Amino acid sequence: MNKSDFFYHLPEELIAQHPLEPRDSSRMMVLSKENTTIEHKHFYDICDYFNAGDCLILNNTRVLPARVYGTKKETGAVVEFLLLKQIENDLWETLAGPGKRAKEGTEFTFGNGILTAKVESVLENGNRVVRFFYDKNDNIYNILDKIGQMPLPHYITEELKDKERYQTVYSKELGSAAAPTAGLHFTEKILERLKNKGVNIGYVTLHVGLGTFRPVKAEKIEDHQMHSEHYHLPKETADLINKTKKNGGRVIAVGTTSCRTLESVGTFCGEIREDDRNTDIFIYPGYKFKCIDGLLTNFHLPESTLIMLVSAFYGYDKTLTAYKTAVEEKYRFFSFGDCMLIC
Repeated sequence: MNKSDFFYHLPEELIAQHPLEPRDSSRMMVLSKENTTIEHKHFYDICDYFNAGDCLILNNTRVLPARVYGTKKETGAVVEFLLLKQIENDLWETLAGPGKRAKEGTEFTFGNGILTAKVESVLENGNRVVRFFYDKNDNIYNILDKIGQMPLPHYITEELKDKERYQTVYSKELGSAAAPTAGLHFTEKILERLKNKGVNIGYVTLHVGLGTFRPVKAEKIEDHQMHSEHYHLPKETADLINKTKKNGGRVIAVGTTSCRTLESVGTFCGEIREDDRNTDIFIYPGYKFKCIDGLLTNFHLPESTLIMLVSAFYGYDKTLTAYKTAVEEKYRFFSFGDCMLIC
């Protein structure tokens, strides 16, 4: 298939610039895997679509407030650093802008001096390997919590006043460069209602990389090289999934990250069991799903790997029809937008 097969027209005003309050007030398009029915609901209706014995799989990763603004020690020129991946201790792979100000050996200061940095090398892809320095009684995560900003996607131009609105209520494992946005709709009350109905909740961890926003450049989608992300599927979650399947329940993945984790384990291991590794799995139409029975997901960018994944699960024609309907019905799109439940 071609990249252009996954294009749809999206008016700019439908790109959500801020999260709704309360979290569960977003709209939810409900799509049936068995037929072509489309229902227009709200997220607070989600419990109506689950049965006792089903299980819901959530990604409990937590976003690092990894965007920091500072100055070049030598000239005072303003720079922006985005911490991408911890290599070891205080050594990080970092995106620097403007890049010409971050040559090897250059030093920078952030947060009125509570954090300093030195560029140790420049990688082939243009990213910088940077060593950070700070008070020995502190740690990098505390400092980022004080001076860092959330690495919001480029299409969100409004300032986020509350950092926690770009975290899920169940976020726990720090390490993502972006939020698993399908989970942003959940509240503690919704989770409690699901549990009271007999729905089991399981957790995986996949640390979302900025590659999730990387555009597909190859015209033939089969030629696209996916970014790699680290995941962990704990034994208790694997056992829950296997028990659910054995008893005839459904496994519903919350977000493409949970989906990619479960399908990676099914692909690499040939079964669902505890696993911990990197994955660059690319799911597009023609893929045979090995684990999930349902998917909750937001509305994704045109020609993105995420809309390709949804098309693989729900069907290409039905997915494009659903997106056309969402535009006509003025759903809110992308990270802070509305969602669809496919089950």
